[in-house]
Amino acid sequence: MAHHVLVPYDDSERSTDALEFAIDEHPEATITAVHVIDPSDFYAATGMEGGAMANYDAIMEHQNERAENLLEEARETAADAGSEIETDHVVGSVSRSILEYVEDHDIDHVVIGSHGRTGARRILLGSVAETITRRSPVPVTIVR
Repeated sequence: MAHHVLVPYDDSERSTDALEFAIDEHPEATITAVHVIDPSDFYAATGMEGGAMANYDAIMEHQNERAENLLEEARETAADAGSEIETDHVVGSVSRSILEYVEDHDIDHVVIGSHGRTGARRILLGSVAETITRRSPVPVTIVR
């Protein structure tokens, strides 16, 4: 029986499905939804290169606001199911940040949605869910 379940949360329908699954399957556990802000995502989207750091603070502030909005949605989803969850966001590579969070926060189960990332990024970097499953020190449930 899991005591602390981590649900990586982004703006995909699959991450919402994973959160709902975690709430249903682990009603007695502490559930934490975590959003990872990956700097490589916003550098790619803005065309910024390594030397173009002038807007970093503004971009980071926007990403933090976006993360908080996403996590508010997660809290509302939990409340609709009659549950309370913890939320957090971190900055870094998505897979690496999730795995570090597992180790640093005494997580004993991960519930992750499949295919949160799409297109070329998923093909080039591999599936986050697959990486987490292969490298996680705790059990992982992938929700489809």
